Amino acid sequence: MYYNKLIGKIGESLACEFLKEKGYVILERNFKCIQGEIDIIAKDISKGDLVFIEVKTRRNFQYGYPAEAVNDYKQRHIYKSVKYYIYKNKVKNIPVRLDVMEIVIKDKKIFINHIIQAFDSIK
Repeated sequence: MYYNKLIGKIGESLACEFLKEKGYVILERNFKCIQGEIDIIAKDISKGDLVFIEVKTRRNFQYGYPAEAVNDYKQRHIYKSVKYYIYKNKVKNIPVRLDVMEIVIKDKKIFINHIIQAFDSIK
C-alpha cells in the first residue's frame, strides 16, 4: 500500500511539471473534502479554463490503461468534489474542465498521456 501511494505522489509531481511546461498554473494539489479528493487544480492560461485533473500512475499496463480506473463511481466523487470546490471558492463565470492524466513509469521511462475533457463537465 505504501509503495502505491509513493508511486501516486511521484506521478502527481510529474503531472505538475508537465502541466507547467504546457503553460498551466498549478493552483492546488490534493484538495480534500468530505466528498472526495482532487489531485490537481490548475488554470489553463491559453484557454482560460479552470481544470480539475485526476492523475493515475501505474508501473505497467497489466490492468489496462490508467485512465480506465476513472470509472463511473470515481467520476461521481470527482463531480461532487469539484462542485464543493466551486461553491467554497465562489467560482463564477469560468469554464470548468475535467481532465485525466495517465502516467506510466516503466523501465526507467516515463509515459505521460494528458486526456483533455476526459469526461463530461459539471452537471
